[in-house]
Amino acid sequence: MTDESAEKGNLGVPLFPGQGCSFHSFRTNTYKLSFMESPSGVKIILVTHPKCGDLRESLRYIYNIYVEYVVKNPLYVPGSPIKCELFNRNLDQYRGPFN
Repeated sequence: MTDESAEKGNLGVPLFPGQGCSFHSFRTNTYKLSFMESPSGVKIILVTHPKCGDLRESLRYIYNIYVEYVVKNPLYVPGSPIKCELFNRNLDQYRGPFN
């Protein structure tokens, strides 16, 4: 591999979830999309007002709620719709920077 091809990375080589991409938000005149992918491949997306600030901490907090109330729930089947009242309640109670 030449120095030039090493700088470009390995195009076409699959990456593990959470590797390679540092994208975390996109803003338009009408909305802001914030994105986080966990190392396990779970993707969390928030669509907010375009003037909303950095939401990476909020995305991590929401992911922690997900882990606590969904992943640790022995009745949850990965890939199925989330039907966990504790998760919904804690997510609804979280206001973060959205007050």
